[in-house]
Amino acid sequence: MIDFQGIIEDITRNLKSIEDRGTVASYIPELAIANKHKFGIHLIDSQNNSYSAGDAEEAFSIQSISKVLSLAQAMGVVDNKLWKRVSVEPSGDPFNHLSLLEMENGIPRNPLINAGALVVCDVLISQLKNPKEDFLTFVRNIANEPTIHYDEKVALSEKRTGFKNYAAAYLLKSYGNLENDVDTVLDFYFHQCSLAMSCKQLAKLFYIFMNRGKCLREKEYLNINQVKRINALMLTCGFYDEAGEFAFEVGLPGKSGVGGGIAALLPDQYCVVTWSPGLNQKGNSKLGMLALEQLTTRTGLSIF
Repeated sequence: MIDFQGIIEDITRNLKSIEDRGTVASYIPELAIANKHKFGIHLIDSQNNSYSAGDAEEAFSIQSISKVLSLAQAMGVVDNKLWKRVSVEPSGDPFNHLSLLEMENGIPRNPLINAGALVVCDVLISQLKNPKEDFLTFVRNIANEPTIHYDEKVALSEKRTGFKNYAAAYLLKSYGNLENDVDTVLDFYFHQCSLAMSCKQLAKLFYIFMNRGKCLREKEYLNINQVKRINALMLTCGFYDEAGEFAFEVGLPGKSGVGGGIAALLPDQYCVVTWSPGLNQKGNSKLGMLALEQLTTRTGLSIF
């Protein structure tokens, strides 16, 4: 039996001595106040055992990790119809890049880049009666965590500075790939990205992608085919233009966010979340990447 607790405590100790902890995201002003000396990790195994180290119960802004959650809800609502409006290929470009969108006639490369996530938001707005409330309820219910919330300060900060997201949304609209008003779609998107929770709470959410679509209470939210597709997208597209590096070094499906979080999983084995606000040049958590590489190396548990 693997000593997950001992391993993650050892990893946390090892990382404390690292001086270069990356750079905190500043293009969203509200994120710039994060303390880059923070580090948390939480792991849940297939037997529902939980293991924590560091700042695993401190809430942070999950940012782009939320794209996996909105994708899961959209697939639960429209299933394969979604793929008529968004592709499933890695972009090889930064998360907010626009050139491919124009070259490919308004069909985003995948749902985990910003343009693709905006299309997913548009789908949910068309399908849900109260989109922001219904999405938050969906997330809270999966994790069984009623304190998960939108950080309104972060949402407002994104609204004031998210000019490339405005550009992407209007470009999508010009190609007929947004059904709803641009402002409505962006408001939903900015709130989605502002979701605040801890490593522990986020691990409970990602448990469904490890556990064949069922939450910790064994309620089914996705079928096995939907989970397979979401995990494949995370492996190939979950780390912007560093997805290949993450697969090479860590070997898990996962998703990062510029708030410093990374959520990853090994199907039928475990899910794990790390948080460290300092980012590398590609926009992924510097210490989070290192921690997960050490985890899969120490345990020998990756998909490869």
